[in-house]
Amino acid sequence: MGTKRFMVWAAALSILALPVFAPAAEKRPDIQNGETIFAGNVGPWTGEARLVDMRAQMEQSGVSAKTAARFAGRRHLMLFLNDPSTGKPAAGVAGKVDITGPDKASSSKVVLVVMGEHIGADVGMPAPGKYTFKAEIESAGKKGSATFFYTLK
Repeated sequence: MGTKRFMVWAAALSILALPVFAPAAEKRPDIQNGETIFAGNVGPWTGEARLVDMRAQMEQSGVSAKTAARFAGRRHLMLFLNDPSTGKPAAGVAGKVDITGPDKASSSKVVLVVMGEHIGADVGMPAPGKYTFKAEIESAGKKGSATFFYTLK
């Protein structure tokens, strides 16, 4: 991977790894916190899924329009899981998400990576329409799943 490309990805990941509840995030919840696309049970956990528009995130961070354009059609999926009895984030969580696009013929699988208080991955959503997300989660011998939807305008 070239140095320039690595620096762009490192900057993107650094911005997305910012604490979700930072004071700056309160000023722009639509960008840094992402848009909530699911809230409910994921097996034994309570969960919330959010999508961050990576291009908008890059534009807000002040990178050049050329650099921000590289993130068009990309979203960052964040999945927050909590133990319902304690309200604390679930520990040692791993998972994957199958994503089906609006044309039903295209789909992708992404592995969710631990990123602070959420697990997440960058996902491609290049065309407008309804996307289906099927999450499969594991932690401490427990398993859970959830299906949720998002319509990209």
